[in-house]
Amino acid sequence: MIEDLDGIIATIEKYTQQLIIEYSVKKSIKEKLENELTIKQNELEQATNLIDILEQVRFLLQRTSEYAREQIKQQIEMLVTHCLQFVFGPNLEFEIELNEVRGKANAEFYVISTYDDVKIKTKPQDARGGGIVDVISLALRIAVIQSTNAYKEGPLILDEPAKHVSNEYIGNVAQLLKQISDIFHRQVIMVTHNQYLSEIADLAYKVELKNGVSEVVVYNRLEQ
Repeated sequence: MIEDLDGIIATIEKYTQQLIIEYSVKKSIKEKLENELTIKQNELEQATNLIDILEQVRFLLQRTSEYAREQIKQQIEMLVTHCLQFVFGPNLEFEIELNEVRGKANAEFYVISTYDDVKIKTKPQDARGGGIVDVISLALRIAVIQSTNAYKEGPLILDEPAKHVSNEYIGNVAQLLKQISDIFHRQVIMVTHNQYLSEIADLAYKVELKNGVSEVVVYNRLEQ
């Protein structure tokens, strides 16, 4: 009877030791998993904070970009409108509409003509002939040059800048070019067949083809 009891006690002690060892192993695993969970939670918190910061930066950059875009848009509209009104009169305005197309900014150009307080909005090519397009093209070129740092200094080189402007307004284009040169402190180098435009130059050259050879002579020099 005593031997049976000793055997039972030994079995219980052995099983208890096994349970203690198993408990110790599982406790160690649990502590390791808890430590790993704490580390991952910290990493997740850091990643979440980083995502929040990146979202704030993205939003700030987007707003800054939109603000800068709007500022440049207004500058270009004002300059082109000034050029149109200088040449054709006060009843013309230039407008740019910005929108997103497939994630990219897209710009549409319009001319607003005012007749007896009625505003008519058309595409440049549909507004009173090709002369409008010539002046807008000239003004946009100047606006882009003046609005960026890509071409801070240097002459403005033009090839027949007012080819489609009628004689009624060509004198105004000539004076506009003179003003542009003075205001922006840029030399204007221009190729033209138009007498009005050549007469505003401080120095003009006449190129003639004679016997298959181009002959260049000073055509006109105006005193400063």
